[in-house]
Amino acid sequence: MRRNLKSGLMLGLVAACAAIMGCDSSVPSAPSGESLSGKIEIDGSSTVYKLTQAVAQEFNKANSGVAMKVDKSGTSGGFKKFVLGTLDVCDASRPISQKEIDDCKQNNVEYIELPIAFDALTVAVNAENDWCTSLTTDELKKLWEPAPEGKPHPVMTWKDIRPGWPDQKIALFGADRESGTFEYFTEAIVEKKNSCRDDCSQLADDNAIVVGIAGDPAALGYVPYAYYVPRTDKLKAVAIDSTKDQAGPVLPSVEAVNKSTYKPLARPLFIYVNRKAADRPEIKAFVEFYLKIGASMSGKVKYIPLTDVAYTKGAEQFAKLQIGTRFGGGHAVTDQPLDHIMDQEPQP
Repeated sequence: MRRNLKSGLMLGLVAACAAIMGCDSSVPSAPSGESLSGKIEIDGSSTVYKLTQAVAQEFNKANSGVAMKVDKSGTSGGFKKFVLGTLDVCDASRPISQKEIDDCKQNNVEYIELPIAFDALTVAVNAENDWCTSLTTDELKKLWEPAPEGKPHPVMTWKDIRPGWPDQKIALFGADRESGTFEYFTEAIVEKKNSCRDDCSQLADDNAIVVGIAGDPAALGYVPYAYYVPRTDKLKAVAIDSTKDQAGPVLPSVEAVNKSTYKPLARPLFIYVNRKAADRPEIKAFVEFYLKIGASMSGKVKYIPLTDVAYTKGAEQFAKLQIGTRFGGGHAVTDQPLDHIMDQEPQP
C-alpha cells in the first residue's frame, strides 16, 4: 500500500511554521555525548543537504567525537550508494522509487523513511525581468515539455508564451537528472517523470542554477525555496497559477504552503536511515536530534517545518525502528495530508 505524493499533500497542514513567521527560532542544543564516537556518512539530495548540514553542525558542537561526512551527489546519486548498504543516511527530495525499493530488497538493505521538512519549489526569473510575474501550470508545461519529434520546440522566446512579452530567447535552467528535484518538477509540471526538453541547462548544483538565472535577464529556472530566499535581490519568484485549482496566481511562501494554496510545487523532504546503522549509538543520537531540531532548523535555513504531529510520529516510528515506505514506489503525487499518511503502516 505504497502512497504517492503530490503538492496536495499539504492539505490539512497546520501552521506549525511559527518558528519562521515570528516566534522564537532558537535552535535546541544537541544532547551532550562525550562518549559518542564513530562516523556518520550522509549523501543525497542537494536540496536537503542545506538542512542536514546545518543539523550535523549543531550535533557536532556537543558530539565532537563523531566524524560527520555530509555530501550532495543528488537524490538518485545518494540512493545508488544507499541501496548497496554503504551509506548510513540518504537525503532525498522525493520518495524512494520502486527500482530503489527492489534494489534494497535484493541487497538485504532495510530502511526507515522519515519526512523532515517541506519545500516550496520556486520558479524564478532574473530580478530585471519586469514582464513575467505569474505563469499558469499549462504555460509551464508547454515551456518545459519535450519538443515534438523531429520538430523545433514551439516555445523558444518569451513572446511564444504570451504575445505581449518580449521576442527574446528564454535561457532555461533546472536540475540535472540525478536530482530528486528534477524528477519532482517534471512529474508535477510536465506530468511525466523525467520528461523534459533537452535544450536547457541542467545543473547538479542549486547554487549554479541561481547564478545562471541571476546572470541573464532573459532567464527562467526552478530552485528549492531555501536557495531562492537569500537571493531575492538577484531573483524574482514567479507566482504559479494552477489551472486545476482556480485559486489564481500564488507566490511561494511559508503561508502558502501551510494553507495548501501553493500547488503543485510544494513537496516534503526526507531522510532515509539504514536500519542496521540505526543500532549504532551515534546514528540513534543523530536521528533523534534531527527530529527534535527539525522545526527550528528548517526555519533557520528557510525551509518550511512539518507539523508538530508529524515530527512526533516520525520520532515514534524511529523509536520503534519501523522499516519501509508510506510514500515511495510510484508517482510523487497524492492529495492526502502528510499527517494522515503518517498514520499508515510503512510497507517494506
